[in-house]
Amino acid sequence: MATAEKGYDIADIGLAEDGQRRVEWADRQMPVLRTIRERFAKERPLDGVTMACCLHVTTETANLARTLIDGGAEVLLCASNPLSTQDDVAAALVDRYAAEVYAINGEDNDTYYRHIHTVVDRGPQITMDDGADVVGVLHGERADQLSGVLGGTEETTTGVIRLKALEREGRLGYPIIAVNNAKTKHFFDNRYGTGQSTLDGVIRATNVLIAGLRVVVIGYGWCGRGVAMRAKGHGAHVIVCEVDPLRALEALMDGFEVMPGIEAAKVGDVFISVTGNRDAISGEMFAAMKSGAIVCNSGHFDVEVNKEELDAITVEKFRARPFVEGHRTKDGREIFLLAEGRLVNLAAAEGHPAAVMDMSFANQALAAEHVARDHSYLEKRVYPVPEEIDSEIARLKLASRGVEIDDLTEAQQKYLASWDQGT
Repeated sequence: MATAEKGYDIADIGLAEDGQRRVEWADRQMPVLRTIRERFAKERPLDGVTMACCLHVTTETANLARTLIDGGAEVLLCASNPLSTQDDVAAALVDRYAAEVYAINGEDNDTYYRHIHTVVDRGPQITMDDGADVVGVLHGERADQLSGVLGGTEETTTGVIRLKALEREGRLGYPIIAVNNAKTKHFFDNRYGTGQSTLDGVIRATNVLIAGLRVVVIGYGWCGRGVAMRAKGHGAHVIVCEVDPLRALEALMDGFEVMPGIEAAKVGDVFISVTGNRDAISGEMFAAMKSGAIVCNSGHFDVEVNKEELDAITVEKFRARPFVEGHRTKDGREIFLLAEGRLVNLAAAEGHPAAVMDMSFANQALAAEHVARDHSYLEKRVYPVPEEIDSEIARLKLASRGVEIDDLTEAQQKYLASWDQGT
């Protein structure tokens, strides 16, 4: 194993060739990010900027890192989840693309946070988070470094929730762009990316036939919509659990059964949490589940599944398959937890397809450029992605697919800008 003193801490540098092949394959499906990388290489908008990036170390992330590096940034990358790192990709980033990487698949909690502290040690000027763990460390143990940070970006719903909490308390130390909330991010990444990759993770881990099963989706935000859509497409009977009446109504109108979690627990076969909150699946539900129930999480942190309360009713744990941990309960039932309750789509599968991450990471790259260029005008708060960035990414994605759209005529523009043209 390489050591952090050498500028990286990864599993095996010898995996670089395999990693490079997979990174280049993903790049073929990321035309928007590739276009941005070509411009960055010419203009160098991030020249001299040190970036601490806490992201899932995957092939798609590697292409984002390449874009930032070509833009002039010094990229320090650590994992945003202990089980999502692709070790061959980490090796390729170090050996072929000049990034510093501190990430090992399966690293323990102490190593995970040591890696975050390692990138923070370098005094980053821009942070790029997926879950706000670097932000959390900087606002906690390392608050003395906040003054050196120009700004940051945040990739996921859970991270934005944490940032909004800091902002409400008046404690946010620098401006952060909520990349997650860009339309070209959450409409597509959360819905189509999470929807496909979550079902992929469940199927790879278990090899169960989804058709005919009762799949319980807990949370009907954009991720939950995507998971429910894809489960239905596989032939599942989908049940949605929600706390928001508008989302619950939407799920009902979309054709799904809606009921409280405790009622769903009595009939469900597969349970998938996508809430961004803790204890979405907890003790009362575990007590009601039938034997053979499969439980997993596709929200960012493993607190969505209350593993302590599952352990409390467990008399025996056993490994049923890779990524499948069996829990034999005191009353003789078996409940199967996937991927230790962590992100099933990244732990048991490969995460979102590159074509979806193309737009998400294009947002990240352009948001980083925006922070580097305009940080002096930004206040210490959470900002949306500028609308012109969202529109440009959508335009580039359409162009990459050979799709053209209409333009408004001068008369139409005048009509939309007027108040006195009616019937």
